Amino acid sequence: MSNGKMNFNATWSMAVGGMVGGGIFSVLGVIIESAAQWAWLSFLVAGLIALVSAHSYSQLAMKYNEGGGAFTFLREINHIGFAGSLSWILIIGYVLTLSVYAFTFGHYVAHVIGVGSWLPRLLAFSIIAILAAVNLRGVGNASKVEIVTVYGKLFVLVGLAAFGIWKWSPEELTAGISAKPWYSSIIGAATIFMAYEGFQLLSYDYEDLQNPNKTLPRATIWAVISVIIIYILVTLGTTMLVGADTLIEKKEIALSVAGQKALGTAGLIIVTIAAAFSTASAINATLFSTARLMESVAEKKDLPHVFIKENQENIPVYAVLVIAGIGSLLAVIGSLGSLVDAASIIFLFTFGVVNFIAFRQKVKYHWVSLIASIGCGLAIVTDITINFEKIPYSITGLIVISALIFITRPYLLKRLSDV
Repeated sequence: MSNGKMNFNATWSMAVGGMVGGGIFSVLGVIIESAAQWAWLSFLVAGLIALVSAHSYSQLAMKYNEGGGAFTFLREINHIGFAGSLSWILIIGYVLTLSVYAFTFGHYVAHVIGVGSWLPRLLAFSIIAILAAVNLRGVGNASKVEIVTVYGKLFVLVGLAAFGIWKWSPEELTAGISAKPWYSSIIGAATIFMAYEGFQLLSYDYEDLQNPNKTLPRATIWAVISVIIIYILVTLGTTMLVGADTLIEKKEIALSVAGQKALGTAGLIIVTIAAAFSTASAINATLFSTARLMESVAEKKDLPHVFIKENQENIPVYAVLVIAGIGSLLAVIGSLGSLVDAASIIFLFTFGVVNFIAFRQKVKYHWVSLIASIGCGLAIVTDITINFEKIPYSITGLIVISALIFITRPYLLKRLSDV
């Protein structure tokens, strides 16, 4: 770190923290339920789309020399109305992921304490409040949290994966459940795509990076590659350790169950600590970067001016407070499956748009961006088609809210302009 700017280590840590916290700890049981023995392939398929998307994001950020992600890129090609509407939907996606991270944190910690059913929700609310305060202290503090936490949790995850793979019991990949065809991995990839959204947060931090045109592309690409490898190893290792049926039944705390199977009470405590640090770092990264997005959107007059106001540490204080408040509410009242799936659809749509822009703007390897854009579109259709019967209210609500934003945003913005 230098003068409050994030170097490669801090930038890589922010990206990995944002992905892993909402990935393997939150969605392992969900993905095994969808893809069974092909869960590892789901993470690979989703990861490859995310890898190309990371390339598209970094190339476009360097092209325009400005943070802001999809919102900025759309404005640069004169799709201003679309940019404003997408930014609102994307902020909803980040709030959903924030609530997933907090939900997961609460359940892992409460499982060890074992006081009552109310405790996970209270812990979820509390961790968001604490990390909102950390973010309000400034970029240096937020980045240091990431560097400290990311290496510890990766050590635990890799160790747990190695323990299960050393056992090598492939029959456990379908223990207690029916085997599924290979193409179920495509369905699974669409369902848990939010597990890879963390890297794009860096595009909002462009002005906070040291030498961003060098740091951003290197950090994003290596972060996604690192996370793909970790997800695959942990999926195979933990499933062979405890069996697919157990991970599905205990999906809110899947890795704690695996840790206890490996090392008893010590394993349970170690994994719970890693889960707490992992989800906390994901909350931290999401709060910080989404606040920067809201600030950027407000500067373009697509959100109320109040979100531009910064504190003495140059942090958009009202943006952080609003994100934290709504995220806390959803963590208290929401369910894991619905939150994960709704967020995945939003990020698939956003990644698809960005990849298509990268293709049209002829960035380096732009033809690969086109393939990824098409893949995102197919994944959205697959996700909605397969999961509509399972969670009809969540998917219908997401579609209706998104449509209303695109239709009524100018009117709403006019009414909010006085705020």
